[in-house]
Amino acid sequence: MTDFTYAVDADGVATITWDVAAKSMNVMSTQAFARLSDLVDLGLADPGVKGMIITSGKKDFAGGMDLNVIAEMRAGGAQAIFDGVMRMHGVLRKIELAGMDFKTRKGGKPIVAALPGTALGIGLELPLACHRIIAADNPKAKIGLPEIMVGIFPGAGGTTRLVRKLGAMMAAPFLLEGKLSDPKAAKMAGLIDEVVAPEALLVRAKEWVLAAKDADLVKPWDDKGYKMPGGAPYHPAGFMTFVGANAMVLGKTMGVYPAAKALLGAVYEGALVPFDVALRIEARHFTGVLLNPSSTAMIRSLFINKEALEKGANRPAVADQSVKKLGVIGAGMMGAGIAYVAALAGIEVVLIDAAQDSADRGKAHSADLLDKGIQRRKVTAEKKAEVLGRILATTDYAALAGCDLVVEAVFEDPKVKAEVTAKVEAAVGAECIFASNTSTLPISALAKASARADQFIGIHFFSPVDKMNLVEIIRGKQTGDRAVAKALDFVRAIRKTPIVVNDARFFYANRCIIPYINEGIRMVAEGVAPALVENAAKLVGMPLGPLQLVDETSIDLGVKIAKATRAAMGAAYPDGAVDAVLFWMADQGRLGKKSNAGFYAYDAAGKREGLWTGLAVQYPHASDPDLTTVQHRLLMAQVLEAVRALEDGVLTDIREGDVGAILGWGFAPWSGGPFAWLDMIGASRAVEICDALVQAHGARFEAPKLLRDMAAQVQSFYGRFAAQKAA
Repeated sequence: MTDFTYAVDADGVATITWDVAAKSMNVMSTQAFARLSDLVDLGLADPGVKGMIITSGKKDFAGGMDLNVIAEMRAGGAQAIFDGVMRMHGVLRKIELAGMDFKTRKGGKPIVAALPGTALGIGLELPLACHRIIAADNPKAKIGLPEIMVGIFPGAGGTTRLVRKLGAMMAAPFLLEGKLSDPKAAKMAGLIDEVVAPEALLVRAKEWVLAAKDADLVKPWDDKGYKMPGGAPYHPAGFMTFVGANAMVLGKTMGVYPAAKALLGAVYEGALVPFDVALRIEARHFTGVLLNPSSTAMIRSLFINKEALEKGANRPAVADQSVKKLGVIGAGMMGAGIAYVAALAGIEVVLIDAAQDSADRGKAHSADLLDKGIQRRKVTAEKKAEVLGRILATTDYAALAGCDLVVEAVFEDPKVKAEVTAKVEAAVGAECIFASNTSTLPISALAKASARADQFIGIHFFSPVDKMNLVEIIRGKQTGDRAVAKALDFVRAIRKTPIVVNDARFFYANRCIIPYINEGIRMVAEGVAPALVENAAKLVGMPLGPLQLVDETSIDLGVKIAKATRAAMGAAYPDGAVDAVLFWMADQGRLGKKSNAGFYAYDAAGKREGLWTGLAVQYPHASDPDLTTVQHRLLMAQVLEAVRALEDGVLTDIREGDVGAILGWGFAPWSGGPFAWLDMIGASRAVEICDALVQAHGARFEAPKLLRDMAAQVQSFYGRFAAQKAA
């Protein structure tokens, strides 16, 4: 079966149906593009065909390009990429011109795209080349060009067409932010032309084809006298738009995301020339992006590896462990958030707290989130009632009967957690899996309070639960495969991305993020300007500087973690200099954003007003290290801990290390993650950086043996460990 099929009805309307076999969503391959081109030629050459409809045989239109196509083109080098992209432009331009006489703009055959559901990437770039885009009224459908989110940009004409259709300013959110819209919002924005009832989609498409006139087939940019909406770069209004866009892109990306720069270049340069030349310019910029190692790393981590983990790449081979009824113990922000995402996914939830009013407040958190959804027109009143109806807020542990998974989200106190474990196990059946939502406490130690340690596991959610995509699953020493499978199936049901790690203090995410925060604080104590520390982090792609991050997570939490870690490590504890700063801040009552006072100053509404001037008094400016040194300290503090986690067996899959780093604490997404970054600079260069940092700043930057061995053998992490995983 081919990806595209062709049929002509009695009225002379040809329907080209996209339906990739053995896939739930259509993706475009090189062979499929060639097939589409042949079928368009067939329709254009047949005098009995009055026009064509391009639609899907699935509930959605398309999810984008088959990434194997990109890999194939990249393997051939720059010329192969450019030639491949230009062939795609040729097919789409053929659809757009549809056999018309270009001088008279007459004689073409109307081609309409009929979208039954989601249309992303090439799934929108193809319709943009058609003469009309009609979408079914499907609120679950997403329409847009999300390529920028995985390190590339729309390179099959989507960039050039959307800018010429909407203007640079109106197209910016869809190109530079990857904004996705439901069909009605897409129509309002001008991405598509019509929204109709699902059952009327093909009827309306055919109706339009039969009624279309020559003028309906001419795209604005192919018409004489075309002017770009909002003005081209040399127009006074357009000049302001492009200057502003340049500043906006640099402000958001800090110059470290090559795709954003390339996209802006394609838009600006393309706006100065005729349409067909603009397509060539777009293809050249797209070629450059595909050859950039950042693009390779981002696609691998944020698309290929992320999707593999979400589909259960590391799931034990046990029977389905779907969660039917969930218990959540502790109705604070974390427990309430877990209850919300589970109920939203259709799971029955029992939310328990020590006091009924606390349990009720936990349920009210879901009501508040749903109300915000109603205000944004993403949720209906009926949906709100349905979701809230799945949450039982109570103090009664007997209500847990029938739960197949219970997650405790109580205070980070082993004694409190042990009491909860005993109460839960007395109330649930023998097959119920028990999970502790802890961010630091070793699971194997907590499991000692359980009568069924093989059914005890860690599930570490990140706050706020409704927004953070990563879930860290921690396998204790006695945790069995069924517990791991249960946790993975639960995370998949709530549409989040899981990583599975072995037990150790701080697990993986916190193990890496705490050194980042500590290194920033240590530099403040050394007299490095706090603004240099913060801006160095942002200029290397971190979403938050270490000082802002500790403000967001709270300074008193940092104090608690420091005290617990020092108690556990004794004389080996390495962060006394950091504690001196943290403890002093806490003594000043500066506990972070929650108290409107931390490393930053805040106004009465909680808005940051800049770094607190008191820091300069307590820790006067004493040194001016160069930017690169500060960045190396901040990056290596995280990256070396990731390598040690792999070396120690806490991480068993570098894919989880990279995806977890980006989604868990925002590790420089442009790099593809810590292991991808090390591969980018090379193990030998990484060891050189470490050796210099050790000499200047101490043994915490000592390169792990694994990294030194890889440098000696000229190995990469993905070359060595991805190959082992595949085997």
